[in-house]
Amino acid sequence: MTVNLVHRIVVQRVERLSPGMMRIVFGGEGLDGFVTTGVGDEYFRVFFPTEGQIEPNLPFPTDDGYWDFPEGVDPAPMRTYTVRDWDAAARELTIDFVVHDGGIAAAWALRAQPGDVLGVNTPKALYAAPADIEWQLLIADATGLPAAARLAENAPSGVRTRVVVEVATAEDELSLTTPDGVELHWVHGGNGHGPTRIEEILRASELPTGRGYVWVAGETKATRGVRKHLRHDLKLPATDYKVLGYWTENAEAWRERYESLDEGTHARLMAMWNDDGRSEEEIEDAYDAELEKLGL
Repeated sequence: MTVNLVHRIVVQRVERLSPGMMRIVFGGEGLDGFVTTGVGDEYFRVFFPTEGQIEPNLPFPTDDGYWDFPEGVDPAPMRTYTVRDWDAAARELTIDFVVHDGGIAAAWALRAQPGDVLGVNTPKALYAAPADIEWQLLIADATGLPAAARLAENAPSGVRTRVVVEVATAEDELSLTTPDGVELHWVHGGNGHGPTRIEEILRASELPTGRGYVWVAGETKATRGVRKHLRHDLKLPATDYKVLGYWTENAEAWRERYESLDEGTHARLMAMWNDDGRSEEEIEDAYDAELEKLGL
C-alpha cells in the first residue's frame, strides 16, 4: 500500500496565465519525500486555511493509507486538484487554479503571494491507457485543462493525440508546447458561462481505427452523457476510456438537495458501491441512473 503523506507547501511564485487561471509554484522543506506517479492526471487533496488563519490545520497520515486530524482540531477545508508539474531537482510543485467569483480555493489563489502555506497529500493517477494504443483523444473543460495539457506534453511517441479543450473565451487559451503528432483545438463556452459542449465534442469526433483511449474531464452531469456514449453507444471496454467529473455546476444547491435526502436513500446510494456481484462500470450505471431519478 502506498504511504499517504501530507506535505506542508509554501508559495514561491504566482503567475496569472489567463483571466480564468492562476499558476502557483510551491516549494519548501515540506516537499521532502513527495512522490509523483509521473502520470499527467494525477490528483491530490489540497488543504486550505480558514478565514483568519495564516496556514491550514494539516492532518496526519493513518495506517490505512488515509489521514485524520488531531482530536479537537477543526479539519481544514479541502479541495481536489491535479499536479501541473513536479520538478524533483528544484523540489518545486506547480498547481494551476481555475479562478472565479466565490469558492474557497479560487479566493485563496487570487490572493496568494510568496510565503503563503497550503497542504497536499500524496497524488494518485487516474489515466491508465493500455500500452498498445495507437491514438488517444483528450477532451476537457477549463478544470481539466491542467491535466490535459500535461498528458499532451507527455504523449507517448508514435501515438496520435488529439486534444480538445473548452475554455470560456479566446483569452483563456494557453500557449502549450506539445510533441509532434499532437493536435490541439480550443472551443469557447461552457465553464459556468453557458452549457458545456464536451459531450457534443465527443459525439462529433471521428475516432480513428486501431486501439485507442479516450479521456474526458469536465462538469459532473455532462460527463454522465459522455460515459453513456462511450460505454453504451460505442460499446468501448472500460479499459479504453476514463471519464472524470471534476466539478458540479451550482454545487451548493446540488449539495443541499443531496443532503436533504432521507437516511434510507443515503444508505441505499452508499450500499450500491458495495455490490461485489457487479463491475464498477455496472455499479456506476446504476448509481448515475438513481441520481438522475432523484433530480441530481
